[in-house]
Amino acid sequence: MNTTRVSIRRPRRGDEGEFLELMRRSHELHRPWVFPPTSRAAFLEYLATRRLDSEDGFLVIERQSQRICGVINLNVITRGALQSAYVAYYVGQPYTGRGYMKEGLLQTMAVAFGELGLHRLEANIQPANTPSIRLVKSCGFRHEGFSPKYLYIDGAWRDHERFAILREEVFP
Repeated sequence: MNTTRVSIRRPRRGDEGEFLELMRRSHELHRPWVFPPTSRAAFLEYLATRRLDSEDGFLVIERQSQRICGVINLNVITRGALQSAYVAYYVGQPYTGRGYMKEGLLQTMAVAFGELGLHRLEANIQPANTPSIRLVKSCGFRHEGFSPKYLYIDGAWRDHERFAILREEVFP
């Protein structure tokens, strides 16, 4: 029996209306951490980016309602000797604190380490974003360090804490 409350799937063009509505409603929650697409043009660009060989992404879908409740992206997928990707994610306002993103991230990790054959996932999180830090820690990511002025977000270079997990830590 499947006891997960969410599933993941790749985004598609037909998700535009629901996706944009959720992201617009979640604007205050996401600031200043992330700036998801909130316009048609930005959504179409997001879809195009997800189709690149170096990118992938998943919508977290609440099983009962079949509604989008969050997004998990695998960015800068690097092949060769590294076999790695950066993980980025955001939840919709109505779905915070329910554990849906943890379930979605665990499913994404299974795809990343299985289907995609990756060896390492890394998440870089601004130090004050404690819910995001709690999420990666609850999924087994370990703290690797501090990166000063790591990413340019919302008009400034932002410090980030670096977390990572390896395939053999999930599938020994």
